[in-house]
Amino acid sequence: MEIDRAGLAAFLRRRRERLQPEDVGLPRGQRRRTTGLRREEVAALCHMSTDYYARLERARGPQPSEQMIAAIAQGLHLSLDERDHLFRLAGHAPPVRGTTGEHISPGLLRIFDRLDDTPAEIVTELGETLRQTPLGVALTGDTTRYEGLARSIGYRWFTDPATRSLYVAEDHAFLSRVFVSGLRELATLRGPGSRAAHCVELLRGRSAEFRGLWDEHEIGIHPHEVKRYVHPEVGVLELNCQRLLDPDQSHILLVYTAVPGSESYERLRLLSVIGAGTRG
Repeated sequence: MEIDRAGLAAFLRRRRERLQPEDVGLPRGQRRRTTGLRREEVAALCHMSTDYYARLERARGPQPSEQMIAAIAQGLHLSLDERDHLFRLAGHAPPVRGTTGEHISPGLLRIFDRLDDTPAEIVTELGETLRQTPLGVALTGDTTRYEGLARSIGYRWFTDPATRSLYVAEDHAFLSRVFVSGLRELATLRGPGSRAAHCVELLRGRSAEFRGLWDEHEIGIHPHEVKRYVHPEVGVLELNCQRLLDPDQSHILLVYTAVPGSESYERLRLLSVIGAGTRG
């Protein structure tokens, strides 16, 4: 496929002009005259330089990579149909749709962008973090930094001891059962050859604890509504976890809240002041 520079430039301009700051969680400001978002705002959302993005809108520069196009599609809050069109304009085949995709739907992003004062994250069905709010990073650290299967919290639980330090020790045994039960359900649902099945195969070879629990054939072990986190600065936080599922992509928005007036509520407020520096 060949790049359609003129079509790509026009499509990017129209989609940028259509977006408003509040659509992507940005303040509008009192002196805004631009129709839609500014180029520098879109570039920041897409994690690229303003100059690079501006050249695309001017039908100049090299052909953007698939990774760049995916970042632009997410930054512009495109639907799956719009994302696929963008890929074709850029001369690339669109990614395969399905439960392994990482393109977050615009609707889910709009909700997420309004949660800047709340711990929240968007994860895949395998527990891979795609987005975190700043307070989410302050609570658990940046869990988007992992690569490969280590991106899955269920995989890290049995291979990286540091993962367990986020949770109260008394809950570890139960959480192990939760992760194994969930992975068994997912591997059965997606079938042989799936990433879930591959994760099971690797964990059976790496973790004696996982092998023992896997052989128990437990299913339907669900997390408690209240999760107990351990933070090095503010201590234990008991947080309710609400889940919102996007069935098309199997992405889950997780929002963590504390009961108003509780000790955990006050500790969460303190954490919002401390920020992410203490968790790393």
